[in-house]
Amino acid sequence: MTAVDMGIPVVRDRADDVSDRPDVPELLDRFGRIARDLRVSLTEKCSLRCTYCMPAEGLPEIPRDKLLTSAEIVRLVGIATGRLGVHEVRFTGGEPLMRRDLEDIVAGCAEQTPGLPIALTTNAVGLRHRARALADAGLTRVNISLDTIDREHFARLTRRDRLDSVLDGIRAAVAAGFGRVKVNAVLMPETLEGAADLLAWCLDEGVELRFIEQMPLDADHTWARSRMVPAQQLLDVLGRRFTLTETEREDPSAPAERWLVDGGPATVGIIASVTRSFCGDCDRTRLTAEGTVRSCLFSDRETDLRAALRGGATDDELAAVWRGAMWNKWAGHGMDAADFAPPQRSMGAIGG
Repeated sequence: MTAVDMGIPVVRDRADDVSDRPDVPELLDRFGRIARDLRVSLTEKCSLRCTYCMPAEGLPEIPRDKLLTSAEIVRLVGIATGRLGVHEVRFTGGEPLMRRDLEDIVAGCAEQTPGLPIALTTNAVGLRHRARALADAGLTRVNISLDTIDREHFARLTRRDRLDSVLDGIRAAVAAGFGRVKVNAVLMPETLEGAADLLAWCLDEGVELRFIEQMPLDADHTWARSRMVPAQQLLDVLGRRFTLTETEREDPSAPAERWLVDGGPATVGIIASVTRSFCGDCDRTRLTAEGTVRSCLFSDRETDLRAALRGGATDDELAAVWRGAMWNKWAGHGMDAADFAPPQRSMGAIGG
């Protein structure tokens, strides 16, 4: 094992024990889950400094030679979709728009795996200048982070006065014709009373809003369950203004519970990661910007693919390492355990 940057305790540079693993191609784990959704972090850099994600000064810079190149990302995505049964890819950060070669990465993945759903999670700062090019490259869906439409609250949470740029980015995404444009809002005590205003704005703009319970993934490690806004409290607040009717989940592995708003067809979603854990149906696998496999958001155990890739490993060999990393995935995040400890990496360093 070797220590690496970004606050990770250790990264595994040897094969995981898979002696008891069934001989199947998919990313199966010991609990019977199969990972089909790949999240790829492209950078640690970000144009905002959201308090629940990054420190005020930003994350330590990853040396350029430690980052996966666009060609390496395309190759690993091809292995995931061609050999490991991955059905969907999402690019995250940091902020993926900080990568100048983002369009090349998307185009390479789209060309390699025609019909692959390719999504982006972004804060939308500057998206209005790139939405059309990303759509032309093959991007199919966009999730945009926006916690409030109150300018003062936005500036306080993100440590930047960039609300107008984000709103312009959302509208540009809609105009670019992406299949689905979603807005993700982290539930915070200071924005709770404005949640209904945010929902009304999203309804007017024709985008789907999903609220997310705040998880202990902040860089400053100040998260406390006592300050967290639970899903039920949000529903009580929204219920003062809207009639909400719960619907059944279309996909058990989808994290969001959905409610019809005023009878529909518009919906609002809530991802209750803390109070209504969905770890038992998790179908995600993650690649960090440095090329390590992270099987769970809350596990600091990572397996190095970059070293094997640059050391001349074949696609089959890389796939085998990846399978081993996922075979040993945790059962769940363990937030209810008395000895729970948050991961060393923050959300900005892991990728959403």
